[in-house]
Amino acid sequence: MIMKAIIIDDERHVREGLKLLGDWEVHGIDTILEAEDGEEAIELIKEHRPEIIFTDMRMPRRDGISLLKWLHSCELRSKTIVVSGHDDYEYMRNALYYKSFDYILKPIEPEVLNDVLRKAVEEWNEQALSRKNQVKESQVLNEVKPLYWDRVFSRLCQSGELPAAAENRIKSEYGQCLQDIGKKIALIPIRPLAMKAFQCEEELAFFTLSNIANELLSKNNEGVCFRNITNEEELVVLIWNEQNAPLLLSDICMAIYQYCKIQPIVALGSSSVSMKEAYSSSHHILRKHDLLSSKKVVTSKEVTSRSLLHLLDYSNELKWGLQSGSVEEVQSQVRRLLELLEEKYVFSLEQIDSWDTQFLLLKNNWIKEYEINENTPIIKKMDYWKEDGSFSLEKFKKEKAEDFRELVMLLSCAKYLKEKNSIQKIEEYLRNHYQEDITLQQISERFYLSREYISRKFKQDYDATITDYLTGIRMEKAKKLLENSYLKIYEIAYEVGYQNEKYFSKVFKKHEGITPNDYRQSISAKS
Repeated sequence: MIMKAIIIDDERHVREGLKLLGDWEVHGIDTILEAEDGEEAIELIKEHRPEIIFTDMRMPRRDGISLLKWLHSCELRSKTIVVSGHDDYEYMRNALYYKSFDYILKPIEPEVLNDVLRKAVEEWNEQALSRKNQVKESQVLNEVKPLYWDRVFSRLCQSGELPAAAENRIKSEYGQCLQDIGKKIALIPIRPLAMKAFQCEEELAFFTLSNIANELLSKNNEGVCFRNITNEEELVVLIWNEQNAPLLLSDICMAIYQYCKIQPIVALGSSSVSMKEAYSSSHHILRKHDLLSSKKVVTSKEVTSRSLLHLLDYSNELKWGLQSGSVEEVQSQVRRLLELLEEKYVFSLEQIDSWDTQFLLLKNNWIKEYEINENTPIIKKMDYWKEDGSFSLEKFKKEKAEDFRELVMLLSCAKYLKEKNSIQKIEEYLRNHYQEDITLQQISERFYLSREYISRKFKQDYDATITDYLTGIRMEKAKKLLENSYLKIYEIAYEVGYQNEKYFSKVFKKHEGITPNDYRQSISAKS
């Protein structure tokens, strides 16, 4: 580590002598400052903060004792070494009192100077390392401390019980006994803030917003803000000075707005001695209040008792629309549902979560039904929020319509691939069983498809009816067998699926334009 030293003496030759005698570079000192008296030295010490200070005692303007007093009052960590030509008790007593590292008498011996310098540097380095470790420990504690209090207060919100150990820690940390006093809890949903002001970085949002809130709450020790570890969506404001709750929350909202230009929704519950009851009250308000309301700090007055619209109640109608493959039909159904939601229900966080959860359930069921082999991702955190953090009905409607549009496309594609794959399997079946007496009814029963659909789709994909395609396969096989002159015509007929030689010959002539015998003779003539 590079260090600095300062030599303070009113005699220039003393300063020069110390500079020459000291093994400065050996001890890592690369800068040596000089001052003629304590007054000049103070200015240099303030500017450069040297680790090692050599000072005379008798100097004009400000002497060594006055300088030692100043150094002691500043609590500088520098190592001060007194260099004096006077073996004076008063000087030595002051040097000890003001924590001087050592006292060297003039004339200075090089060995004595460098030994003291070495010890001073070693002690400074040891203490610097200790301070560094303490800083690290302090940083770790500062990082862990909020997590500890998050856990303590979150548990209190869930259990309502306040163990004696937790009560004592809270009293020691916050100077407040929570056991028998009324408290209010306010909840701030973090998702809109994280999405709009923190690029979806929820950890950063929690850290920043809790610091903003705690700075205001700690001024008069009126409460504490913490992260609810049992619900990742909530920032919790616990207020034990409940009379000031509305004003405090107004100040917190204003501070958040000044920082990120977002006005958060805050759900303020009823007062209760029990933290569990205080939390339940605010959580109920947060989940059920109307997001279309213009109020930012909402209370029980803004909560109306209404049931939820359940997508599962409309699953059959939606399924029929999806099976039709018509995007327009499905989106028309979704529009009617959204209109119904707007007319008779409340756009609350509870309603939104219910819609999203049930949509995912229906989607997974339909995907299984269509035998789509894919891992359906967990539903994304939808962005239903305006730039100021308020709820956007238009964005909600748009995203719900888009969810169903994507689902229609996915299922339509799966249906097409499934149907196409079934027709391919039918074609493969014909090739492997051409020797058998195959009927359209048998194929229909085997592949669970209607005869009409198979006929229409097969003709569309292969430009031939099932019967013509099967005949074509049989004729190709027959021609291969006719190349073998040792095989009888009736044997070939039987081999390709015909029990009657005359019927086989008739079909062969219709398909190829000549009889099986003529075809065989034409092959022989060519060879």
